[in-house]
Amino acid sequence: MQPNTPIFDAILCRRSIREFTAEPVSTEKLEAIVTAGIWAPSGLNNQPWRFVLIKDKGIRDELATLTHYSHIVQGAPALIAVYLDTEKMYDEVKDHQAAGACIQNMLLCTEELELGAVWLGQILKNKKQVNTVLGLDDRFDLMALLAIGHPRNHNQQSRRNPLSEFILKRL
Repeated sequence: MQPNTPIFDAILCRRSIREFTAEPVSTEKLEAIVTAGIWAPSGLNNQPWRFVLIKDKGIRDELATLTHYSHIVQGAPALIAVYLDTEKMYDEVKDHQAAGACIQNMLLCTEELELGAVWLGQILKNKKQVNTVLGLDDRFDLMALLAIGHPRNHNQQSRRNPLSEFILKRL
């Protein structure tokens, strides 16, 4: 049985969008996406995440030089850099899990707002340089860069293996 709810529909319909139109993304929509992120669960409710909202083309171009996916970074009208504030962390594993939950909330919110997004992780290999471009010190640990915009198309296909391949036991 699969629920028929807007949240479940968003989970099933969300795709990684890598091509965007030139239409800008409003600051209000970016703030709504971050709001969805900060409502993710975190251990002890420590809320260790921090964000940089990036619409400036010059900054996007600089960040594009730090990833193999430069065409996505340059083509997205907006980026959100997702960080953990290491001074707010209390348990590395739990805080990294919280960051993942935060990012997933943000991706689902982009679907709800009829935007597209992709979670970029390869840029993490250059996180120190990203912090330099964004004017942040090492206290902030980059978790992901989200490229966000109005989808050029929304015809991406995906599939999942059967549920039976994932359930180890039914006790």
